[in-house]
Amino acid sequence: MVAGFEETCRQSRQLAKVLGCPWREIEVHRFPDGESRVRVPPDVRGTVVVHRSLDRPNDKLVELVLAAETLRRQGCDRLILVAPYLCYMRQDIAFHPGEAVAQKIVGSMLARYFDALITVDPHLHRIDRLEQAVPLKQVRSLSSATLISRYLATNEKARLLLGPDQESRQWVEAIAREAGLPCAVASKRRLGDREVGIALPQEIGEFDAVVLVDDVASTGTTLAEAARKLSERGAIRIDVVVTHALFAADAWNRLKQAGIGEIASTDSITHPTNRMCLAPLLADAVRKCAF
Repeated sequence: MVAGFEETCRQSRQLAKVLGCPWREIEVHRFPDGESRVRVPPDVRGTVVVHRSLDRPNDKLVELVLAAETLRRQGCDRLILVAPYLCYMRQDIAFHPGEAVAQKIVGSMLARYFDALITVDPHLHRIDRLEQAVPLKQVRSLSSATLISRYLATNEKARLLLGPDQESRQWVEAIAREAGLPCAVASKRRLGDREVGIALPQEIGEFDAVVLVDDVASTGTTLAEAARKLSERGAIRIDVVVTHALFAADAWNRLKQAGIGEIASTDSITHPTNRMCLAPLLADAVRKCAF
């Protein structure tokens, strides 16, 4: 059975449909004081797939723990967490004395309540495998590269796929290879939470149309700065494709003001830009974890 929360009801229903299993809702009521009342399906037993993306994580993590503990107490012996967007993966080191390494803390917490974890394109920096952050025997870190390449596949070979930094090179090259499109990677220097420096590669000069490809659109700062640089170099059309559409605060307006045209995302997080459905990819991983 797949159990989902209201904010990703459509996605969890799609996952259940692909798996050919029942779907039930985990109900959440938020009180005026900020506390949450969580109610799981009372007649559920055995293996349960709990689907919830962990954007806006602080409330969601508490509610997820309440749901998992309640499912255990009423007889669910195996819980598989499907979290297409996995929070707190960036905070993987203490840069100052006393700073919490949230990646390890949140990862250990999830491992206490779930038997398996499935996520998509987690934002990892200084570790090679997700198991190093979430100590479970079954941890599946899926790539959206094939899904994005299918979305981008076209006969218009004049479009260039551009990754925002060197960390994205392997991922962008895989997407470009499958989509049959050329690609390049920019250089990025982070100057603060909302300020970056972007240096474009030489390959940009011969292309009028560019698709910026990134795993996460959070503040939109990197994508907006890249778009401005591209416009200065004469790019006529600039589009964006991302896995996770966080779009915090005024990120959406920032991207539009930078001259970006179409913005497309997977449905890891519910957003008007959703164009690509993750359910088939997630379902394959669930089948491997469930048996």
